[in-house]
Amino acid sequence: MFKLLRNSLFVAALLGFASCKNGGIFKKKPEKSDATGWNYNDKNQGGYYVFKAKDVKTGPGLVFVQGGTFTMGATQEDVMGDWNNVPRRVTVNSFFIDKTEVANVHYREYLHWLDNVFSDPQYEAVLRGAYPDTLVWRSELSYNEPYVEFYFRHPSYNYYPVVGVTWKQAHDFCIWRTDRVNENALIQEGYQNKNVIKQELNGGGQDNFNTKSYLMGEYDGIQSKPKKKGAALLDAQGRPRTKVNFTDGILFADYRLPTEAEWEYAALGYINENPQPRKSEKKRGEELIANKQIYAWKNDGYDNLRSTKKGAWQGAFLANFKRGNGDYMGTPGGLNDRAAIPAPVNSFFANGFGLYNMSGNVNEWVNDVYRPLTNLEEDDMNPFRGNVFTKVDVSGGQGNMRDSLGRIKVIPENDSDLTLRRNYQHSYAVNYLDGDSLSRVNYGSGITTLISDKSRVIKGGSWMDMPYWLSPGARRFEEEDQSSSSIGFRCAMSHFGPAEGTSSKLNNGNFFPKSRQKR
Repeated sequence: MFKLLRNSLFVAALLGFASCKNGGIFKKKPEKSDATGWNYNDKNQGGYYVFKAKDVKTGPGLVFVQGGTFTMGATQEDVMGDWNNVPRRVTVNSFFIDKTEVANVHYREYLHWLDNVFSDPQYEAVLRGAYPDTLVWRSELSYNEPYVEFYFRHPSYNYYPVVGVTWKQAHDFCIWRTDRVNENALIQEGYQNKNVIKQELNGGGQDNFNTKSYLMGEYDGIQSKPKKKGAALLDAQGRPRTKVNFTDGILFADYRLPTEAEWEYAALGYINENPQPRKSEKKRGEELIANKQIYAWKNDGYDNLRSTKKGAWQGAFLANFKRGNGDYMGTPGGLNDRAAIPAPVNSFFANGFGLYNMSGNVNEWVNDVYRPLTNLEEDDMNPFRGNVFTKVDVSGGQGNMRDSLGRIKVIPENDSDLTLRRNYQHSYAVNYLDGDSLSRVNYGSGITTLISDKSRVIKGGSWMDMPYWLSPGARRFEEEDQSSSSIGFRCAMSHFGPAEGTSSKLNNGNFFPKSRQKR
């Protein structure tokens, strides 16, 4: 009996120590609200849980791009006479972007998932609509049939950029990628059972994981308990919960196509000129960009297209492009870029942010709707044309807000509900200030144009383009439902928190020591 009592006291002591260590009964004073004086993270005072700022996670394949101001637009003389990229200074907030273009193997992974989840014949149009158009390689006066048959399918081209995809297909790929990354994050943390994958890939159809559906309670999957002890999420009563909220810091933001401003800023890679982030307040970069770049890497030579550093690579081309009529890769024994068609996504010279092929290889879809003079009307902070403001369609009621693909149904906001707003009055903002009566821009009466609300900007130049189009400021457009053997894409993601980096130890704004502040 004495031994039993002694052992019980010993176990209780251990539990008490563990409780102290894990923030139990001997934990430090709870944080108080500056507004109400109530405790945060205290089930006895409302159970309002405030999560400490965490290091922002960088999603698979992404690179952090520190934002800043830059001159967006033309670098070279406008030899094409388009006058569609007038230089203008803007600011882009920090964001993430893919290190490389999306490759064939990545897109085939997407199709594999579609083939299994939407295997029911009713989804045939979904599958057919996702496949890239391999016929983009055909030409009446060229023998390109091997590319038609094998470029997308053959393992030799696994890590070559996917082409033949429309803007709409690239947009849908981004949605799929968001959901797969977030589903995996929940499984790794233990909030979804790994068997949910088998369930989905066995013809799950509509009942597949979608981030927004999960967050809105329209999809549960197979809930589980967290793997890490003491890391349980709590509800207002202090009880562990198995449902994750976005504020818990586990889920990633949406993968999406980059805006034109983000893409162009990332392509210039100006971090080389301005060495940030600073690791301490004693060291900061200069607000100076010495030279306007012509291409995606720093000016370092006469034509800026070849490596100028002494060594084995001196004279080698830094990008995959067309030197002149009939010259796609040079002469045998000394091929100047070693690529007749698109090259692997991690080939050639990375820019200041570590991004590959921002000049050359393939043109890339961006999110913006094309207008020749958009840059004159857009905001100077995060400029973008293409907004359609939507809201969740709740007409079906709770439990019926998903479409046939498992995504939350949305509809445009009603303009009648926006009449009293000052910042916007219409949900459809794609054609705002693009030559209408509210704009100071005129395109000329009676002049026909191929530009429409379906025209999307493409950037970067390609393996079949002359050097002029490799400049980050150059811009062209293509219809969002068209594709080409010279157009691919890469994804981006919004960044939350301090602009300087992804660490929770960094802050927005300058914080001066109190001793230095005049009272």
